[in-house]
Amino acid sequence: MAFMDTDEKKGQILILATLSGGYKGADSAGQGHKEYAPNVHVMSMMTAAIFPPEFYIKAFEQSFDAILVMYSGSDCPYKGAAEHAGKMVGQAYDMMKERGINQKRLSLSAICTVCVEPFLEGVADANKLLDEIGPIKRPIPLARESEATA
Repeated sequence: MAFMDTDEKKGQILILATLSGGYKGADSAGQGHKEYAPNVHVMSMMTAAIFPPEFYIKAFEQSFDAILVMYSGSDCPYKGAAEHAGKMVGQAYDMMKERGINQKRLSLSAICTVCVEPFLEGVADANKLLDEIGPIKRPIPLARESEATA
């Protein structure tokens, strides 16, 4: 797999890629020797529905600056999993807002099994976002002061 040069200060991107969706795109990109930035970490799983909203917050607290959930959407082989994954990401957005984390740092997108270009575009978009807003300032507060005192 070929990697593009990137600024190490850009930040780290976690891609949660389902085996029936995003991971196939990542795998095809690698097999096709497509280039993408080395700050990308791909984690494969059966379904994105397994991650509670706290998982995303912990990932931001620990080291990741953007998270892309690439799943198979309505093509998911597990009944109700796509809807549940969407619900968990929605709850994570609420938690991010409470902590002052830009919600653009987390995205959920349906990717088909042969979607190399959408995978690469997702990576490029995440890096463009990190160019614009930079990495997360740590430690992340439990709640924004303005909301905590309201």
